Amino acid sequence: MSQTMLEEKKAVDTGYWLLYRFNPDLKKEGKNPFVLDSKKPTLPVSDFLEGERRYTSLERTFPDRVEDFRKGFDTYAKERYEKYVKMAEDK
Repeated sequence: MSQTMLEEKKAVDTGYWLLYRFNPDLKKEGKNPFVLDSKKPTLPVSDFLEGERRYTSLERTFPDRVEDFRKGFDTYAKERYEKYVKMAEDK
């Protein structure tokens, strides 16, 4: 528990957890109600997942698929970030 804030920061820095806001009132002002606060991920998602028991146990259960899992998570995080960037740019 003492590492909670560091783990949360790592989740954001890897793109596992994106920070955004949605304010429907902005639409009335002609602005986009979706605001993305996260910056582009700077670390691979696997850096965050290594500290998560649910994922490390998955890797122990399927050691032959570890690289596929990591690549899949990284790809998903990048695609999701790009999708959110586009949502934030739209009006």
